[in-house]
Amino acid sequence: MNIVSSGGATQGDTRGISRAILNFLSEIPRSAEPPSVSPRVRAEAIASSARRRAFVASASLSLPPGPLGWVTVLPELVAIWKIQAKMVADIAAAYGQSSTLTREQMLYCLFKHTAAQAVRDIVVRAGERFIVRRATGNVLRGIADRVGIKLSQRALGAGLSRLLPLVGAAGVGTYAWFDTRQVARTAIAMFSHAIDFVEAPAQSTQVPARRARLDQAAREAGL
Repeated sequence: MNIVSSGGATQGDTRGISRAILNFLSEIPRSAEPPSVSPRVRAEAIASSARRRAFVASASLSLPPGPLGWVTVLPELVAIWKIQAKMVADIAAAYGQSSTLTREQMLYCLFKHTAAQAVRDIVVRAGERFIVRRATGNVLRGIADRVGIKLSQRALGAGLSRLLPLVGAAGVGTYAWFDTRQVARTAIAMFSHAIDFVEAPAQSTQVPARRARLDQAAREAGL
C-alpha cells in the first residue's frame, strides 16, 4: 500500500488506515495478568515494558531505506497498536476490569491523545466515573475514518523519515515510546475509576442523541 504521497496523505491512505483500525478492533486481546494489590505500581511496570517494546518495534520497521521504507509505515502502525492493545488489556486486568474490556474502551485508550474529538462520543468522564457508550458498527466506522485522517498525517511524516534511515528510525522509535506512554496514561486514568456502560441509542448517527444519552446516564448515576 502506498501510505503517503509527495502531496500528503491521500483518501486511499485514510481508508487503508481506517480499515486496519476496524480489523484490529475485531478481536480484543486477552490478558493473563491477575488483579494486583497495587494496581498503579503494576500498571506502571506494564507500561514501561510496553514502551520499550514499542520503541524497538517501531525503530526496526523504520530501518529499510527508500521505497521499501514507505511500505513499512502501515505495518509499523499495526505492530505498535498490538503492543499498546496488549498493554491496555494487561492494565485493565491489573485493576480487575479485564472482564468488561470492550472495543469502545480500546478505541478510546489507543486514540484519545491522537484524535480526542473523534472518540468523545463513546467515552466521557463524569466526576469519578467513566461512561462508555456501546457503539454500533456505523459509529465505529465513522470514528475509524476520523482517526484515519489524523493518522494519515502522521504517516506522511513517518514515511519521510525513511529518507534518513538511521536518524529517522531513532526518531520514529522515540515517537512510538511517547505515544505508548500516552496510551498508558489514558488506560490508567480509565481503569482506576468506576466504569458505567450505556447501550447505543436507536438513532446512533445523531450526535445530539448520543450526547443526550450520555448526559442522562451521568444524571442517573447521580453525577
